Amino acid sequence: MKIASIDIGTNTILLLIVEVSNGKITSVVHDEQVIARLGKGVDADRMINRETFERAAGFLRRYKNTCDDFGVEKIRAVGTSALRDAANSDEFISFIRQSIGISIEILTGDDEARWTYRGGISEFQGRADKYSVIDIGGGSTEIIIGDGSAIHSKVSLDLGSVRLTERILKTSPPEHQELIEAHDVIHSHLRGVQTKEIASTYAVGVAGTLTTLAALHQRLPAYDREKVSGYTLEYVDVCAMFGLLKDKTVSQISALPQISPGREDIIVAGIMILMGYLESCGLKKITVSDRGLRYGMIYRELENDR
Repeated sequence: MKIASIDIGTNTILLLIVEVSNGKITSVVHDEQVIARLGKGVDADRMINRETFERAAGFLRRYKNTCDDFGVEKIRAVGTSALRDAANSDEFISFIRQSIGISIEILTGDDEARWTYRGGISEFQGRADKYSVIDIGGGSTEIIIGDGSAIHSKVSLDLGSVRLTERILKTSPPEHQELIEAHDVIHSHLRGVQTKEIASTYAVGVAGTLTTLAALHQRLPAYDREKVSGYTLEYVDVCAMFGLLKDKTVSQISALPQISPGREDIIVAGIMILMGYLESCGLKKITVSDRGLRYGMIYRELENDR
């Protein structure tokens, strides 16, 4: 049986199609993502504009066709921060359901954190007794601590790479005062996080900021999941890449082959959030996973079936 999960984030929309048997994933059939920038302007206006409706619908229609081509029997689509925040999210969901036939569930921040954690640690099970996962999204950042599949604590912060860019890092390259303000905002959000507990965990990072940095640090000519997922980023390496990018314009950043189109204007914000997290927790390294919520939603579906 083939199941698909679609993760509709603030910046990206991701599709995962898997073959399942006896309550387990037996193979990955298809895995892709696009940068749709669903959350563009949502932080300021609390509205998804009509242009974004159409742009997102185009990507989701293509995903639906891909699912049909692969004979997918069940599609689970979920929305996160941008759809939680937008005043017209119900209108967007209705538009997608009527025009494409995909039903979207808006996850709470807690549910997003829970299933992001399950997806993020899935390829590292058995390496440690205790794990932490950070998911730096466009509109929010989830931080979760757990013991295997059991979660001890989870928090969803209203802090993301798109949100931070639109609020503070407005120039290209960012002005010095903007960088100082962004640094202070990041650390103020992290004050309530159990940073001391995280220091003793097997630290995992998911989503585009982490995978981009893993590709950039290895100077990969093209994205290679086998080389990205499981790659260890040292804190000093993250700082060095921040130093490399913070003084570049958006057009200069976009010229780097490891930066996906649509991520060039928000990558500095994402790196700053990661740096703040590593500093606050006293972490010297973090392991990158290119899994996350889309995998977690498959696990949720399998558990519901059981």
